[in-house]
Amino acid sequence: MRSRVGRATTAAVLGGLLAAGCGSGNSDPASSAAGQGDSAGHPVTVTDCSGAETTFTKAPERIVTSNASSLELLLRLGAGDKVIGTGFPPGAGTLPNGLDAQARQVKVLSETVIPKEKLLGSGADLYIDTFAAMNMGGGMGDTPTEEEFRAAGIKHTFLKSTACAALSKSPVTDLSAVEDDITSLGAITGTSAKAKELVDGMKEKVAAVRKAVGDTPERERPTYFFFDYDAGTKQPMAVCNRQVANAVITLAGARNAFADCDGDYKQVGWEDVIAKDPDWIQLGVRDRGSEAANDKAFDEAQKWLESNAATKGLKAVKEGHLLRIGSERTTIAGVTNADTVEAIAKRLHPGKVG
Repeated sequence: MRSRVGRATTAAVLGGLLAAGCGSGNSDPASSAAGQGDSAGHPVTVTDCSGAETTFTKAPERIVTSNASSLELLLRLGAGDKVIGTGFPPGAGTLPNGLDAQARQVKVLSETVIPKEKLLGSGADLYIDTFAAMNMGGGMGDTPTEEEFRAAGIKHTFLKSTACAALSKSPVTDLSAVEDDITSLGAITGTSAKAKELVDGMKEKVAAVRKAVGDTPERERPTYFFFDYDAGTKQPMAVCNRQVANAVITLAGARNAFADCDGDYKQVGWEDVIAKDPDWIQLGVRDRGSEAANDKAFDEAQKWLESNAATKGLKAVKEGHLLRIGSERTTIAGVTNADTVEAIAKRLHPGKVG
């Protein structure tokens, strides 16, 4: 099985982002009671999956991010100068719009999960965690307890739309959790105006697609399989109905082939994919850092589907209905989810989405 660079390879912890997250409740009651704030709109209180609160009386000044997804969000919000370190750093050339150079300036504390001692000794006042706390064991490293975070003076928040996805009580069919998290992260870092701009841009793109394909009856919507090539070809990894990709696929006017799977990810067999016989397949590969490298990876994924005895007879493969859209913008919650909704809809509904 291929390893996936910069990714928490277990399906339960992968996903994507944002700071209203499955937080730890590291609120500072004394500061909160004092009622002291700042001109950036503080105090700000965010809640975790269970409702526990974390209060910020001022914007954090020394942030550590667990991986590239939360780092990218901070860069997009204009708070990148506050980031003092990251785990799972983005690959060179993988971030868009001039963000790559900024990301290169951030200290890499680990190529994978940041070791406990290094994280606690980093000098951070905030750790933004993209991973689900209950799944950080079993190969994901020895992470600090909430008591240890408090003792080190580090507030610990999770990115709710990613870390808490598997706990959702119902399928994820829109990007509201992602948008809420961007808004919360903006409030925490004092960049609410930029957060609003990003969220408004996402809403505008998605609204246009929904207007174009929203009246398409469910039975007429094509079925869609996200082929996670980098997760390995021996046993495919399906995105289920709690994963942000399910929302992206749904909003684009398609039906996730594995929408009947409750959770975020699930390993399935090729016989399961064959039984679904999807109308479209997305070649999900991670950004290699250049257009040439990405094209090569897409070529490899397509060639595998076309030459493998178990998959070459699939409807999508025979009809050439293979989309070349990267994994991160589909399965990791972030601003580019809306771009992916638009990109998929243009291919699947060319007469309706320009």
